[in-house]
Amino acid sequence: MAQGSSIEWTESTWNPVTGCTKISPGCKHCYAKRMAERLQAMGQANYASGFKLTIQPHMLEIPLRWKKPQTIFVNSMSDLFHKDVPLTYVRQVFDVMRRAHWHCFQVLTKRAGRLAELSPKLEWAPNIWMGVSVENTKYRNRIEDLRSTASSIKFLSLEPLLGPLHDLDLRGIDWVIVGGESGPKARPVDPAWVTDLRDQCERARVPFFFKQWGGKNKKRTGRLLEGRTWDEMPGDRVDKQRRHRLRDFEPLAVVS
Repeated sequence: MAQGSSIEWTESTWNPVTGCTKISPGCKHCYAKRMAERLQAMGQANYASGFKLTIQPHMLEIPLRWKKPQTIFVNSMSDLFHKDVPLTYVRQVFDVMRRAHWHCFQVLTKRAGRLAELSPKLEWAPNIWMGVSVENTKYRNRIEDLRSTASSIKFLSLEPLLGPLHDLDLRGIDWVIVGGESGPKARPVDPAWVTDLRDQCERARVPFFFKQWGGKNKKRTGRLLEGRTWDEMPGDRVDKQRRHRLRDFEPLAVVS
C-alpha cells in the first residue's frame, strides 16, 4: 500500500497483486519491474519473488481501513486482469472496492480482452473506474473492449505515448490521461502527438490530463503543455459520486 502517491492523477496506490509479464511495446521499460527489483533487494516481503506475479491476499482489506475518502490506483505494480490472476480473486478485489464505497478506485489494464471477457461476471459499482492503456495505434482496439464493460467511469491512459493516435473514437470515454515515457531509456514523445490528443478531447468534451513529457529526468522536462498544466478530471459525475459516498459513509462499518 502507499498513501500519498507521487502519481499525478491519483492519491494513493493499493496492490493486492504484485508482479506482471510484458505483453506490448509500452511494457518495454516497465517502471514497476524496476521498482519491484529494488524493493526485493531492500528485503520488502511483498516483493520476495521480485516481479514474478504474486497474489497478496493479506493486502485485500487495506482500503477498508482508510477512513478518509480518496482516489486509489489499483495494482500500480501489476495488472488485475493478467491471465494468472484467478477470476475468484478478481471478484474478491471487486468486493472490497464495492464495500469501500467512500473511495474512488482506478483500475488500469493492458489486457483489455480479458477485461471484456470477465466484465459480465463482475459486480461493478459507481466508485470503480476502469481504464485501458493504449501506447500506439496498433492497440487502439483496447478502447472497444473497455467500451463494452459495465464500468460507469471509463478512462484511457495513453502512456507511454509511443506514436500518434489520430481520430480516436471517444464515445463513452470519460477521461483521457496522456504522458511520455520516463526513465533511463525513455523513448521520446512528439509534442504534436500530445496536442492532437488534447484537441481531440476538447472537441469531444472529454476531460484531458497531461501527466508528463517524461525523458531521463521527468522533473526537468515537467508537464506544461503550451504554457499550462492540464489536470482535468471526470468533473460533475465524480463530484456527485463523492457526495453520495460521503452521505452514505458509516464509520462503524470500517474495518479497524
